[in-house]
Amino acid sequence: MPYRILFLGTSDFAVPSLKALAADERFEVAGIVTQPDKPVGRHATLTPPPVKTAAAALHLAPIMQPVKLSDADFKSWVEQTGPTCDAFVVAAYGKIFPQWFLDLPKKGVINVHGSILPRWRGPSPIHAAIAAGDTVSGVTMMKTELAMDAGPTLRTAETRILPNDTTGTLHDRIAMLGAIHLPDALAEYLSGTLIPEPQQDEDATFCKILTRDSGRIDWKAAAIDIDRLVRAYDPWPGTWTTINGQRLKILESNIVTGHPDLAPGMAFLLHEKRPCVACGDGTAIELVRVQLEGKAPVSGTDFVKGFRGWEHIRFS
Repeated sequence: MPYRILFLGTSDFAVPSLKALAADERFEVAGIVTQPDKPVGRHATLTPPPVKTAAAALHLAPIMQPVKLSDADFKSWVEQTGPTCDAFVVAAYGKIFPQWFLDLPKKGVINVHGSILPRWRGPSPIHAAIAAGDTVSGVTMMKTELAMDAGPTLRTAETRILPNDTTGTLHDRIAMLGAIHLPDALAEYLSGTLIPEPQQDEDATFCKILTRDSGRIDWKAAAIDIDRLVRAYDPWPGTWTTINGQRLKILESNIVTGHPDLAPGMAFLLHEKRPCVACGDGTAIELVRVQLEGKAPVSGTDFVKGFRGWEHIRFS
């Protein structure tokens, strides 16, 4: 008899794990739980989450989209379905689970988390790893408890963080790692041959919820930290500063040497064409690719062509 599971996920990160479980004969997917469709883009087009689209393509049903886990219809359904499941599997669902929900399946709720726990517990582990200058990241399969990402771990898998990695590129590798290792780890756990190991809480680090304002650059920071942040916040929430009252997104940057000694935030040109900004600790970065609000992305050199007074700008 296959193990019966309920899958909860919303974003692109969860799709490889869902596909891996759906293709594995050891598992029966009893249903999908994902976030409601949301308006996207300038025209607020109502768009299904990636997990809903993937589940529909795999002919998985039912697909439940509660606004809250406590919604009456959903709660009634999940309280009937949950006890028939060996486990719930969660990957980037986007909600915190109450104890009554965690207690429903026979062997609990297994989460696919995008870090090597206990490092980077919380909602933005991939961003945090790049921003902190970590050289290694990965994925952890863990048993979910009330405390955030603090449950015992089933298995971890690592990947090296490359010097040019963005959250976008690292996200995709970690999502695939989860898909590769989840089926065996889950099957071994449900069969009783894999015993979860407690985390070392004293080694835990934490990351925060990000917003669009999280990406505003503090030019007093060192260039290495700003450059990491540009990669960490690509593709979302993006890093930005202001110029003449408009938001300027920094899409790609590069640490530079041999620059003038200027106050943090002061703009200058390197070799007469490469736009740069002074940072803290006597460092500086080049603006390799930028995007002014309402405009298309351009190279930094194209952005400053004919830009009078670049050297007199001070970003804040």
